[in-house]
Amino acid sequence: MRAEYDRQLRELEEELFDMGSMCQQAVAFSGAVLIGDDETLREQVCSLEMEIDKKDRQIENICTGLLLRQTPVAGDLRFVSAALKIVSDMERIGDQAADIAELSRYISEKPLLEKVHISDICCVVMNMVTDSVEALVKKDEILARKVIGDDDIADELFVRIKEELVSLIQENRTEPQEILDLLMAAKYFERVGDHAVNIAEWVEFIVTGMHDDRECGH
Repeated sequence: MRAEYDRQLRELEEELFDMGSMCQQAVAFSGAVLIGDDETLREQVCSLEMEIDKKDRQIENICTGLLLRQTPVAGDLRFVSAALKIVSDMERIGDQAADIAELSRYISEKPLLEKVHISDICCVVMNMVTDSVEALVKKDEILARKVIGDDDIADELFVRIKEELVSLIQENRTEPQEILDLLMAAKYFERVGDHAVNIAEWVEFIVTGMHDDRECGH
């Protein structure tokens, strides 16, 4: 019985880390396709999003089995409970990466991207996702707190991008629809950052047993 319990916990960890790696790839590819309009990468983002959805269901099933049949306690219970929350955020990251990749189809004026800080928010958020997954793998509370702190940078960049796009509209220098599409892409990146923060908060819970809920901002 104990051997089966340990096997299921290891399987949960492996599947969760694998899902996190897929999220990292999806966000990185979505940023690359937005800037470079690479059709192959766009298709890869869509494929990753479907794989992330499958992982979500697999991990939920593993967690349910552990909770119903194995009754984990203490630290193991925290990990299983947090995993159920984390996969929800990872699934949303996959969705939003796919949304960004789809929006890239409609932003044909690539010089527009150089007039706003879209590559900066992409880079910051990509690092947040990477750090949140690494914090989960290593149970690293300090790295988790760094992710939470970096959310302010992502938020500030989003505000700056909005201001830049408003200026472009006022100057009548590009198509309003493309500006709206780019604003939506920036918003999706900001939301990805919010989900990375949620993951980091659940890492804190796994390590300390305390969960600092900042949901009002996300």
